[in-house]
Amino acid sequence: MTRFIAAMNMIFLFTIFGYLIGAIPFSYLVGKLFTGKDIRSVGDGNPGGTNVIKAGGVPVGLFAIALDIGKGFLPVYLAGQWGINSGWGMIPIVLGPILGHATQPFLKSRGGKALGTAGGAWAGVIGLWVFWDFTVLALLTLVFIKNHAWASIIGSSSLILWAVFVDGSAWMIVLSILTVLLLIWTHRSELAKSPGLRPWISRRFRKVSYRPSR
Repeated sequence: MTRFIAAMNMIFLFTIFGYLIGAIPFSYLVGKLFTGKDIRSVGDGNPGGTNVIKAGGVPVGLFAIALDIGKGFLPVYLAGQWGINSGWGMIPIVLGPILGHATQPFLKSRGGKALGTAGGAWAGVIGLWVFWDFTVLALLTLVFIKNHAWASIIGSSSLILWAVFVDGSAWMIVLSILTVLLLIWTHRSELAKSPGLRPWISRRFRKVSYRPSR
């Protein structure tokens, strides 16, 4: 019983730590420091690394993205060092930094999309290959549609595919579903728009639908 209570306490502490570090608006701070701009006034208004790139260039943006990925990875990695690296207790620890970035209490709850932070948290669970898998599926999607939010969500669905067909454990499947649902919520305004087919696909549909009369 004592060990169980101690384990629950550690899970709680790592979850709170993850949420708080996830809530640090690194991209906003990097944008302010290097460009003097509020990146929420740039692009789509998201306090994330993509808008830092638009405001200050690729090197500054990549630095911000690395920090956002790192704040997702760190609490999960530290939990693993304490022996919490699998099982149901990992779910709140992984979701903690993602929720922190998504809710952004230090920016008056004007949260980010949390894609990089989610990738970092999952890298702490299953390794860096998660970025490769996501990127491949997202880029393949962008071959056919124009909406980047839809591509991001489809790319993130690789987590569910991995959990179901590779890992197979119930807690991992639940974690993957919750992660994707959370990312759907953070991308909700963009997902309300049509995915939009690429022109080359639209032209093919028109060719198929148009059959000249003889």
